[in-house]
Amino acid sequence: MGPHPAVAAVRVAVRRSVADLAPGSRILVACSGGADSTALAAATAFEAPRAGFQAGAVTVDHGLQPGSDERARAVADILRGLGLRPVEAVRVDVTGGGGPEAAARRARYTALDEAADRLGACAVLLGHTRDDQAETVLLGLARGSGARSLAGMPPRSVRGGRYRRPLLALTRSTTEAACEAEGLRPWADPHNSDPSYARSRVRHQVLPLLERELGPGVAAALARTADLLRDDADALDAWADRAYAECVLGQVLEGRDNQGRDNERREAPGRAGQEAGAGQGPTERAPTDGDGASPALGLAVDRLEALPAGVRRRVLRRAALAAGCPGTDLFAVHVAALESLVTQWHGQAWVDLPGGVRVTRRDGQLRLRRV
Repeated sequence: MGPHPAVAAVRVAVRRSVADLAPGSRILVACSGGADSTALAAATAFEAPRAGFQAGAVTVDHGLQPGSDERARAVADILRGLGLRPVEAVRVDVTGGGGPEAAARRARYTALDEAADRLGACAVLLGHTRDDQAETVLLGLARGSGARSLAGMPPRSVRGGRYRRPLLALTRSTTEAACEAEGLRPWADPHNSDPSYARSRVRHQVLPLLERELGPGVAAALARTADLLRDDADALDAWADRAYAECVLGQVLEGRDNQGRDNERREAPGRAGQEAGAGQGPTERAPTDGDGASPALGLAVDRLEALPAGVRRRVLRRAALAAGCPGTDLFAVHVAALESLVTQWHGQAWVDLPGGVRVTRRDGQLRLRRV
């Protein structure tokens, strides 16, 4: 007699996800102790030795709840009981901006990256399911995000392909059934049902409402939408990569001329620039280094103008990141203000971006530099 259908489905998903790895490779399962990642851990423990892989696991203690350290140790014991080796319970400090969910995510991925490097793992398996994908798409829609955000989570991440999500085609009910069939008792994180978190409200209120009012299959349809948008976003990103290389003019020096005057034109900013932090008048001087000049990243305006809007915005975002803008703080309004220096140019002085990056237009170029 074969395994329970849910157990078999999770095992097949894991088998397919790691089929390209060489025998002897080490893989890690990121496990919170919930049903999704516990079912994933059990399936990986079953599949890995049969495929010639070494399989371990990491559970991350975010320290956000009383007794979280005890919970992490208990999860680690379960993982060892499944036969995974090595198993680590890693404590992290959740700090930084963007809200508690974003801060916890950053801390978690940093811990997983460090564990994978330390243990020599070529792949880290994550337990996200189709339900998680649907929630991600809905949250992106609510924020008015672009195609890349609405594309949801990829089966294999862009971080060198290290992060893999074998369960994206499976439902949460499948992982719960797999745990029950194998006698595993997953932990129910109270944060997952806390209505103060947006994802929790989407999971317990919004998606059930949509299923009730629009009929079953909404989560599957949202996940399908993510797959389609991901293909489109990948194609646009590849085009933007080529366009960026063609638009970048390298670094130029900006500062004061040999009479000690600031060599950037200072004119009244436009409205779009004001909303994103534009300069307020002609009297402010740009800070310079000890030689009176500071390096700036230059972009050719005529080449930017010739690009379709969707590609141009991607190029501008890449340039802002290359100039030092933190990706977590760079939003659509900033990219729109930056684009206005290309498409709605009427003498704006500058646009200030997060991370202390200032953008000016001069001599047919956009110049991005830290101030």
